[in-house]
Amino acid sequence: MKEPERMINEVAQGLRGMDEAVSWFHSLDRDEQRAVLQEVVRYAMQAHVTAEDGRNGLARSGLKSTMTPAVLIAREPVLEQMGKIINLPPSEYPRSFRVLLSTFAVADTRRRETECRGACIHYWHNL
Repeated sequence: MKEPERMINEVAQGLRGMDEAVSWFHSLDRDEQRAVLQEVVRYAMQAHVTAEDGRNGLARSGLKSTMTPAVLIAREPVLEQMGKIINLPPSEYPRSFRVLLSTFAVADTRRRETECRGACIHYWHNL
């Protein structure tokens, strides 16, 4: 498992905290940060993210609701908004990471509690 994959999934499962993930994210160069943002969005798509997940993720992210990534994640359609978030300027990457990771965590938790309950075969759900 690659480091970004492990970090993202461990945060989503509550095995690591958001502050640790944000510190790790800050240690990456801009190209790596952009790649991680894209990866979080791919995972959110696989978890069948919803607009409600986006609003709940925003609430968990610790961001003010007026910050650009926060405003976008609260709108529909959520996948289109996620595309806009990953295309924000690099100065927004840390806030984008927080809101996207929190949204993925909400969607992934929902999916683990419904579709994967009891017999999950996704290796990333069995860390």
